[in-house]
Amino acid sequence: MAKSQFTDEDDVLLNELGIETDTKNKSTRTSREERIIAGFEDIERFFEQHGRAPNHGEDRDIFERLYAVRLDKIRESEECRSILSDIDKHGLLSGEPLVSNKEFDILDDEKLLAELGVLNTGEKDVTNLKHVKTRAEIKAAEEIAQRTPCLDFKNFKPLFIKVQAELKSGVRKTRQFKNDAQIKPGDFFILGGQKVYVAEVGEEYKTPKGEMDARLRVVYDNGTESNLLRRSLQRALYKDEAGRRITDPTDGPLFSDVTEEGDVTSGTIYVLRSKLDHPQIKENQNVIHKIGVTSGKIEKRIADAKNDPTFLMADVEVIASYELSNINCTKLENLIHKFFEPARLDIEIKDRFGKPIVPREWYLVPLFIIDEVVEKIKDGSIVNYCYVPSSGKLMVNKDLG
Repeated sequence: MAKSQFTDEDDVLLNELGIETDTKNKSTRTSREERIIAGFEDIERFFEQHGRAPNHGEDRDIFERLYAVRLDKIRESEECRSILSDIDKHGLLSGEPLVSNKEFDILDDEKLLAELGVLNTGEKDVTNLKHVKTRAEIKAAEEIAQRTPCLDFKNFKPLFIKVQAELKSGVRKTRQFKNDAQIKPGDFFILGGQKVYVAEVGEEYKTPKGEMDARLRVVYDNGTESNLLRRSLQRALYKDEAGRRITDPTDGPLFSDVTEEGDVTSGTIYVLRSKLDHPQIKENQNVIHKIGVTSGKIEKRIADAKNDPTFLMADVEVIASYELSNINCTKLENLIHKFFEPARLDIEIKDRFGKPIVPREWYLVPLFIIDEVVEKIKDGSIVNYCYVPSSGKLMVNKDLG
């Protein structure tokens, strides 16, 4: 053994940095001995990270399974035990092999991986395996998987129901996580096919690599939770091809800062009253309204109303309009019509050819209710409400209440 060139103080400092100061003359070891020691050191590192020896099982990641088989082979071999006895600081050499198979060379990871059903790249380096996750990916997956039952899930369940309703109505949408990696309290994501809610973000700290991180409380829509690190959640969302951010209501498809097909720079919700000479219309003229959305001028839209079945084959008057910016007119109009579906006017008229028609965009709803609905569409809270024609009021949606 060569004499160390470092002082005792140097040795302490270098050991703190994880640098070996034991300068054994490696030329005294054969290539095979070096490989045995290197393979055993992998197992020791696993033990130090997890506090246990590697185990067998299809539910284990491929590296743990490989280390478990390798440890069995080492324990079986008198040669290996002799070489490693002086460096076995965790007592890993003791214990009987769990799997005994004399066919495999102790050091042949390629054969071990083949036995485990994994093929490598043709290179001997186990770090270059095809279809095998990197340690960073495995660590992220392990952290994601460490979930426990969420004991106060009843407090979060309404949030998941609300978000699902907002996605269905179009008030929220999903975007690729890669476009915005920020994570803050109250954020929703889709990871592994599940909705994820960031309930809490702990105090930030600097990692050994100089990166800022924080511990999260993350709740899943299946009633579990985990306290994974923020950077671990970010990595998992990046790696998941279907990983998505669920936008806030104000960033949804109706009022979005991301241009989509059908988006325009401005649009108008218009409310009309009909001048049709019809008993049902005259009797309820103050509450029968057509509600529509246009990206053009309202005057042009209604110019030929008396010849258009959509407008009841009669002239109309504009009684209210609401200017909106950067909206998807089609989505917005569909949302409004769906919301007022229970109050749809049931009326049949004849077109200019005498053919009976049933217009679909007229509703029995007071103007003040329309005003209120437009405001709730703007602030994203519309998904919490429904319109009850019998009472003429907006009511909190019972499913969300």
